[in-house]
Amino acid sequence: MLAVLARRATQWVPRRTGALKEQAGNRRTWWSARGASLTVMRAGVRAAVLDVCCVLLFVVIGRASHSKGETAAGVASTLWPFLAGLAIGWLAVRAWRRPAAILPSGAGAWLGTVAVGMVLRVAAGQGTAFSFILVALAFLGLFLLGWRLAARWAPRILPSSRRRREAARLG
Repeated sequence: MLAVLARRATQWVPRRTGALKEQAGNRRTWWSARGASLTVMRAGVRAAVLDVCCVLLFVVIGRASHSKGETAAGVASTLWPFLAGLAIGWLAVRAWRRPAAILPSGAGAWLGTVAVGMVLRVAAGQGTAFSFILVALAFLGLFLLGWRLAARWAPRILPSSRRRREAARLG
């Protein structure tokens, strides 16, 4: 995934010196396009980190609620199926293209994490009770879709820093 993001970030770098002249009438220069690609790449990395944090939170809370202990090996043994499911979900819907979108990125991350995670847990000999599947669907749905929904609505609800400065200046 990171290789794809890195490749997309360098997509607009000119291959020869005449490329800037060819794009001059286009109003899109290679450095502005590259900056836009870097912004998209940063958004994808941020989304991936938030998704991993949501899955990690699910695992840590689940292990703590069942008194399984918080050893690194125990957390890792519970975490790996869900992280693999998250990665497969991201790849299936190409979530790096629109990482903060609820559909398809959020839904793909959510359903991939739960479905593939449960299949891998069965393959690894870990338990998958029906109630656990429902809890995983609810928790991961709330968090993996929830941060995307919050990111979508936050700019509308919270005033931007520019508007706050103007309001403070005006009194």
